[in-house]
Amino acid sequence: MAPTLTIADLRERHRRFTPRMFYDYADSGSYTEGTYRDNEAAFAAIKLRQRVARNIDKRNLSAKVLGETRSLPLYLAPVGMTGMQHPDGEILAARAAEKFGVPFTLSTMSICSIEDVAAATTKPFWFQLYVMRDRGFAADLIERAKAAGCSALVLTLDLQILGQRHKDLRNGLSAPPKMTPKVIAQLASKPAWCMKMLGCKHRQFGNIVGHVKGVTDMGSLSDWTASQFDPTLDWSSVEWVKERWGGPLILKGVGDPDDARIAVGTGADAITVSNHGGRQLDGAPASIDMLPPILDAVGGQIEIHMDGGIRSGQDILKAMALGADATSIGRAFIHGLGAGGEAGVTRALEILAKELDITMALCGETDINAVGHHNIWGGVPRAIPVMPEPQKDGLVAVGA
Repeated sequence: MAPTLTIADLRERHRRFTPRMFYDYADSGSYTEGTYRDNEAAFAAIKLRQRVARNIDKRNLSAKVLGETRSLPLYLAPVGMTGMQHPDGEILAARAAEKFGVPFTLSTMSICSIEDVAAATTKPFWFQLYVMRDRGFAADLIERAKAAGCSALVLTLDLQILGQRHKDLRNGLSAPPKMTPKVIAQLASKPAWCMKMLGCKHRQFGNIVGHVKGVTDMGSLSDWTASQFDPTLDWSSVEWVKERWGGPLILKGVGDPDDARIAVGTGADAITVSNHGGRQLDGAPASIDMLPPILDAVGGQIEIHMDGGIRSGQDILKAMALGADATSIGRAFIHGLGAGGEAGVTRALEILAKELDITMALCGETDINAVGHHNIWGGVPRAIPVMPEPQKDGLVAVGA
C-alpha cells in the first residue's frame, strides 16, 4: 500500500483486482449517474481560506460521534456485498476500522453475517437495517444486532424501491455470481480474486441465508430479496424500529429539510444527509449541497452526519466546516478494501487522516472541532430553496 497516495490510487488498484460486476456495483450510480458525479463535483466547487502565520502545532483530529470520542469525525458507511469486493470483506473492514478508532457499519445486505463480524472483532460495531416486508425478519435482525453487542443502529430510509442502476442490470449482478458465459469471462480475467474467494466460506448474504424460511440457495435468495424492499415504509416504521432497538439510532438517507424536521420528531439520535451515493434518485442535489439547508432547518436539535462524494480529507474538512457533526465514507474505504483487504482499508483511512490534518493546518486550525464557516472562502454556499408541499387530505404538509 506504500505507493498509494490518494483514494484515486486505491480506486485504480481496486478496478484491477475485482471482477467488473462487483467493481461497477461500488463505483456507479443510478440512471444517468448525474447525482453520483455531482456528489464529488459539489465538494470541488467549495473553496477554502488559507491562513498564515498562525501557531498550528499540536493538532487534534479526534471528535465525538454519538457521544464517543473517535480518532476522526468519520465512520465507515454500510455497503452491501462488501464481501464480494474482497473475500471476508466485512470482517477485514471492521478490523481495520476498529484498530483505527472509527466505527464500522455492517449492512443488512452483507456477505459476512452479524455473528461473523462479531466473532472477528473485539469492540462494538454498528448495524444498518433495511425494514423489509417481512417485519418478523427485521425484528429478528434487530435482536441479532443486540446480541452481537452492536452499539448503534442505522436505519436506511431511501430504499423503499431500488433505483434504476443500469450497470448492475447489464452485468447481471448477483452474489454469488451466476455462471453465465459473460460472468465466467469476467471472473477469468481476475484470477487472484477467484483464488482468494475459493478459499473463503462467505459467498452469500450471511444475514439472510439460513435465517429466512425457504431461503436455502441462490435462486430462492434472489426471489426473496426482489420482493422484500418495502414501499409502505413510513415514519411510523421508525417508531416501530426505535421501540424494538432501544439504543442510539441514526436515520440515513435524509435529503430534504422537511424530512429532516420530521426526523427530529421521531426521537432519533442523528440523521445522515445522504442520497445513497447517487444510487437512488438520479437528479437529486449533491449531499453536501443539502447540508446547509438541513442545518438551517434542524441544526442543534439532532446530530447531523453526511455522506456522498467524500474522496479526500479536504472533503471531510469542508463538510465539518459547513456544520456536519460527522461524516461517513462508502466508496473511499471500499476502494481500499478492493485494493488490498484490511491493509487497503487502513491505507484509505491513513490517506484521509493525513489529508485532513494538512488541510486543517493550512487553514490555520489546530482542532477539527473548531472549524466552521470562517474556513470557507466566500462563506457558506447559498442554501437551495425548498418549496412547501401542497395540502393533502385537508392538512397542511410539514414545512408549509
